[in-house]
Amino acid sequence: MNDERRDEIGRAFVELVEVMRRLRAPDGCPWDRAQTLQTLKTYLIEEAYEVLDAIDSGKPMELKEELGDLLLQVLFQSQIENEAGAFDIADVCQSTVKKLVSRHPHVFGGEQRANDADEVLQRWEGYKRKEGRGVLAGVPNTLPALLMALRVSQKVRSVGFDWPDVQGAIDKLDEEVAELKAAIASGDVNAIRSEIGDVLFTVANLARIQSIDPEDALRSMLARFKARFQHIERRLAEQGQQVAGTPLETLDALWEEAKRGEAVT
Repeated sequence: MNDERRDEIGRAFVELVEVMRRLRAPDGCPWDRAQTLQTLKTYLIEEAYEVLDAIDSGKPMELKEELGDLLLQVLFQSQIENEAGAFDIADVCQSTVKKLVSRHPHVFGGEQRANDADEVLQRWEGYKRKEGRGVLAGVPNTLPALLMALRVSQKVRSVGFDWPDVQGAIDKLDEEVAELKAAIASGDVNAIRSEIGDVLFTVANLARIQSIDPEDALRSMLARFKARFQHIERRLAEQGQQVAGTPLETLDALWEEAKRGEAVT
């Protein structure tokens, strides 16, 4: 990065920090001044998911805007903590730089360079354990459940707690599905809930072994489901009908029609 671009980035960042400070000032925006760390939690989650939508859209300008909104949430919370005398955005940046440098000695230090991403992850987990953190430390309980399942399975895999191959995961899935069927047959609601959890966790592990993000896979499936169901609604509306009351055979036929349309496009 040349000096001119570095200066431009610095000016842009400082300008954004100053805008946030001004919004929170005594004569700033009443809405921004009323926010707290607690009230911003929902906005943080929403902005993160809007970034995901922008990534899936494949539109760089849309992603640029959504990344800005997400960055604003970081600055917003940092400004609130600055006002409380805890830390400011400079402390956040410096702490992150220190963490990244310390956990990448193969880049910034004298350690031998890593051969691939898996080796980097294994070293990263080793650095954290040297810091006294447990294997599952750092996995937030507030993560979406499928994403949390993926992260947990990745963490325990780093210490060898995993099936030797994909067949082991497939066999485990068959076992869990059989236990779920037995639980359903028993009518025990608690057992059914437990076994559904086991099935979902095993599926998340299977996805991880296949290098697939289960959260992303489910989100993609739901997008397909929505598109197909909306096709059904449109086709029925053309005939002056609604989904409710339409025979299941007709709905199935329209569903298959929507699937064929996907294959064509």
